[in-house]
Amino acid sequence: MENLSTDCGNMHSDIYRTLGLKELRKGVFRSPRVLRLVSSLLDKSVQKNEMLLETTQIKDVVTIFHGLRPPTVSIRDYIDRIFKYAACSPSCFVVAHIYMDRFLQQTDIRLTALNVHRLLITSVMIAAKFVDDAFFNNAYYAKVGGVSTEELNRLEMKFLFSIDFRLQVNVNTFGNYCYQLEKETAGGLQIERPIQACRVKESWSSKDDSTTCSSTISR
Repeated sequence: MENLSTDCGNMHSDIYRTLGLKELRKGVFRSPRVLRLVSSLLDKSVQKNEMLLETTQIKDVVTIFHGLRPPTVSIRDYIDRIFKYAACSPSCFVVAHIYMDRFLQQTDIRLTALNVHRLLITSVMIAAKFVDDAFFNNAYYAKVGGVSTEELNRLEMKFLFSIDFRLQVNVNTFGNYCYQLEKETAGGLQIERPIQACRVKESWSSKDDSTTCSSTISR
């Protein structure tokens, strides 16, 4: 971890120290702060986009991620449910946030109450498969997310092709997103699984592979 932090430069090293990246102690299941911060960012984006759609002539692009009506469960409760039952590492939610940004950058979709839940369960599931050593199958994630297995399979394929299967997240990108999340709270963010869980290796490119850190705020 020290080597990775050093490779990332002083800025990211300071951020990681502030974030307190560390392993969860066995038997401790408290909700990490990253869940609250990611849900807060998504909530803000949804509210901004829905107000924009209501006050302008912009038409929402309807996709397979859109439901007929907004789910009754809040974004925060939905994220907490995924974390509780899917047992994925907290770092997955940062990576999922990166994936969602890549998806929104590659499409004309705007984040709204009709699509945010499906995008969230799909991106977290994909992140868990790429980040964690152990993960559940699609049928299990479908039950957690409240969709059918067949629907989640379609959502996964659509998501992956939309981002051109760009699943790699380098150290700089991860650190930049953590920095953006950290700014959401005065007390700092704590992601209890270290960045090594993201399969970041020193041989990977140190060049940032994302054009922006928080495009979901505006999309």
